[in-house]
Parts: sequence; structure tokens; C-alpha cells
Amino acid sequence: QVHLVESGGGLVQPGGSLRLSCVVSNLDIGRNTMAWYRQAPGKQRELVAEVTNWGRRTNYADSVKGRFTMSLDNTKSTVWLQMDSLKLEDTGVYYCNPKGLDYWGQGTQVTVSS
Repeated sequence: QVHLVESGGGLVQPGGSLRLSCVVSNLDIGRNTMAWYRQAPGKQRELVAEVTNWGRRTNYADSVKGRFTMSLDNTKSTVWLQMDSLKLEDTGVYYCNPKGLDYWGQGTQVTVSS
């Protein structure tokens, strides 16, 4: 059974930074496309970033390009999302997911507020 545990969320002011972590069990994350999604209140879950090819290739939603950086370490079975220059609209619950597989963690809340 694949298990994902996200952490690192919190309350931050606009312009601030957070680093999210996702520890994955029972899955070779290097062989899978790993993704971060977020869900804002009252909105559908949206794809924020994904990494493929053992972490060598990343794709980002237009709304986060230049501000967020996704990375992974297969030896630690961990995926990260470095979030800089945070905006109010980045608020939501963030989830990591092996793309195309129905495995989800509990998510981590990110709140950007002044």
C-alpha cells in the first residue's frame, strides 16, 4: 500500500516562503511522475507542479512558474515543493500524488495572509 505524508504547511505573509515535504512509502518515486496539487476553499483540486524522469524534468502551472520549485530525492523517497514569493491566492491544502494513481495523503494547509 502506497502511503504519502505531507508536511511543512503553515501561515505565512504575502511574499514569504514555505517548503513542503512529502514522504512516500512503498513506491519508487523516481520511476513515477510525482505531482503536487492544491485545493482552495470552494474550488477544484488543481495541478501545481510535477516532476518526471528521476527528477530531471519539471513542469509548473503558469500561476506558480518562477516562484515554486519542485524536487525529489529517490534515496529519501521524498518530494519537496519550495514556494517563494507567496501570494494570497496560493492558499489551500497541498497534496502530493503519484500522477495517475489514486493515492493521496492527508495534505498540508498553506495559508497566505497579511
